[in-house]
Amino acid sequence: MVEDNYTSPSEFILLGFTNREDLRVICFVLFLAVYVVIFIGNLGVIALIRMDSCLHTPMYFFLSHLSLLDVCYSSAIIPQALQNVLVEKKVISFMRCATQLFSFATCATTECYVLAAMAYDRYMAVCNPLLYSTVMSQRLCIGMLAGAYLAGVISSTIHTVSIFRLPFCRSKTINHFFCDGPPLLALSCSDTHAIEVMVSAVVGFNVLSTTVFILISYLLVLSTVMRMRSVASRCKALSTCASHFISIALYYGSSLFMYLLPSSRQSSKHDEVVSMMYSVAVPMLNPLIYSLRNADMKNAMRKAKSRVLSFVHSWFLVS
Repeated sequence: MVEDNYTSPSEFILLGFTNREDLRVICFVLFLAVYVVIFIGNLGVIALIRMDSCLHTPMYFFLSHLSLLDVCYSSAIIPQALQNVLVEKKVISFMRCATQLFSFATCATTECYVLAAMAYDRYMAVCNPLLYSTVMSQRLCIGMLAGAYLAGVISSTIHTVSIFRLPFCRSKTINHFFCDGPPLLALSCSDTHAIEVMVSAVVGFNVLSTTVFILISYLLVLSTVMRMRSVASRCKALSTCASHFISIALYYGSSLFMYLLPSSRQSSKHDEVVSMMYSVAVPMLNPLIYSLRNADMKNAMRKAKSRVLSFVHSWFLVS
């Protein structure tokens, strides 16, 4: 009877990062600074890859889209969270909440498959260098990327539709700083077990299938590296994979903890900390991981710096 008489809320209330008045300004400044770093850092990576012809390779093609995804799903979350820090009434409309979940889930799932494509690229580069340019053609790269985006859209559609078809009659208050799946499921007055199982199955398939693919790729890479006689060759091969592996460990570790741990064992603070990890920390760290540990990116940054300095110098001379 309860489910037959429920009224779907027109809006939700997000609790945000903190309710303490004395921490509002600090939180706003901190997360605004983080968002600026994410935005500039990832767009900087994309710009470098576009401008430098030496970076027009499959590896950097996928890296540019990884940076784009980091910008997109951070932008789906952080601006709304920043707004809620400053206002008293932390509301988000029903449709905007659904759109936020869909956008975030699409980008997050797509990123799993892009990381898997990058692992395959490293496998081909290290294990089959003679076939690399033939196999990793532009057509294959575009096809893999299109498949990643398609998987993201399909997965997020299932995720979003299954959750927002539920009756939300317990409360309108989401104990989180954005519209994520687990906190929304906690608001439903119906039995959510079947939906939880389905969402966990979809997310689990995306995460575990790509994880297995990445692990197999890197085990084959490691096997090939260990058979190399030259220490220098080993170090060079491993250095090309180190940045990617660090990024994978950060991203997949937080995703697995968030979605595959039973809901009864999670607290709202646990959800917020883990969500902060993969929605804020990982996008902020990725540009640093891929630029500071990558010789090609360092060379591209030096070239870009020289171009900027030359332009500024010539502009002052003309003036």
